[in-house]
Amino acid sequence: MVAFLACVLLMLYGLYVVVTKRNLIKIVIGFSLIEYAVNLFFALAGFRPQALAPIVTSLNQPRNFVDPLPQALVLTAIVIGLSTTALMLALAMRIYEKYKTFDIAEIRRLKG
Repeated sequence: MVAFLACVLLMLYGLYVVVTKRNLIKIVIGFSLIEYAVNLFFALAGFRPQALAPIVTSLNQPRNFVDPLPQALVLTAIVIGLSTTALMLALAMRIYEKYKTFDIAEIRRLKG
């Protein structure tokens, strides 16, 4: 239960950063925090205490296995999250090259 509470707090903190901060780099970090919270939630959803890895080596083995589907989803989400974070950082760097600032309010002012 404590781990699920940590997921919620991590997601709320990431959402707070995205909504309140004006620096583009801090907003990217906020999105990453939200992504990490979702990945942690998926991993916790498939966890069972006292369970084995889902590898069958013998037929008379106990059948208490961890669900492998959330683990596969988390691996896929990590790759997708890495690519979206790289894209957001690349866009932030291009915006910085053009406007010489990461501040959203200043970018809007300079844009006209």
